[in-house]
Amino acid sequence: MKKLVQFELRKIFSKRLTQIALLAILLLSSLLGISGYQNKYAFDGRNREGNGKTAVEIDKEIAARYEGLLTDEKVQQMMSDFAPHSDLHGLNAAYLYHNAMQSAAFARFSDINGNWNGLRVSDVFGQEEIRIGYIEGWLSTSQNMVKIFLVLACVTVIMIAPVFCGEYNGVENIILTSKYGRTRCGAAKIAASLIAVFSVTLTTAVLNVLPALALYGGDGLTCSILFAPMTLIEGYIPYNITCGTLLNYQILLALTGNMSIAGITLLISAVSKNPMAAVVVSGAVYFLPVLLPLSETSPWSRYISLLPVYHAQFTNLMSVEQMSNGILYAIWAVPAAFAFAGIGMFASRRVFASHQVS
Repeated sequence: MKKLVQFELRKIFSKRLTQIALLAILLLSSLLGISGYQNKYAFDGRNREGNGKTAVEIDKEIAARYEGLLTDEKVQQMMSDFAPHSDLHGLNAAYLYHNAMQSAAFARFSDINGNWNGLRVSDVFGQEEIRIGYIEGWLSTSQNMVKIFLVLACVTVIMIAPVFCGEYNGVENIILTSKYGRTRCGAAKIAASLIAVFSVTLTTAVLNVLPALALYGGDGLTCSILFAPMTLIEGYIPYNITCGTLLNYQILLALTGNMSIAGITLLISAVSKNPMAAVVVSGAVYFLPVLLPLSETSPWSRYISLLPVYHAQFTNLMSVEQMSNGILYAIWAVPAAFAFAGIGMFASRRVFASHQVS
């Protein structure tokens, strides 16, 4: 059985289209990581500003002055330190961006002119304890990974689509008439598919997290995502979790989403006539839910959000609700993935085993 799985893994990764798709993921990860780093901007409010490495250094130096628990005293200090020294020409100060810490403070505690708006930490965040520090780099990395994991789902479809229907060109006559053709061969194809998807997803996550760790450091991983710069507020989860927890959920959901679409693609592959048809149908099934005219307030939205496409677009799923034990609703993606993968595995093996040979 082990040799059969290894043989199927070689078949999956030896296909030219799969290799091109994996290279595209690597290239996309590199481009987004480099461009995100080089496009960063920061100004310390005095005499130092810059992009890229200089901007990260400025942001981290400023964050170091205020890191720790957010207090009313720190808010007052930031509002004083970051007070505008020139006419804003009608610009709302809440949208002013000099550096990440200033933007986070002004977005919540500034009036239109850049003065304190009278709100206290408890008015904005309730009784939550907000730990602040340099998180801008990690949040932008997380945003990049949303795009990468969406593309990776397409790569998953490309890898898995030919697993069964790729044999429907006469080869199935040899496989299905062999001793273990209707039992072990189908199981080996399924096992190899899931191993390939799991390993590629985990490798992609590592190749995005490790460079970010080198560029931005690990200090911000213990800070709350709620005190984010204005440019990163919209679309993020409204719960007091750390950057580290955010990334753990995102990687977990990337795994569940890709294992789910792998199960679906296996079933479609087993019933399709050729790999191209399997790719098209699997891709359509994956992206179709985003076209549904369903509002976020609909009672069905929490169930629709468990479909694989929303695992990659993880902020939609993680924004649903926080359960009474403090765990986010997104954890239900795990049993949902087991269901999608399990049904796909069982049904695809049955369909392949019952395929008529000529």
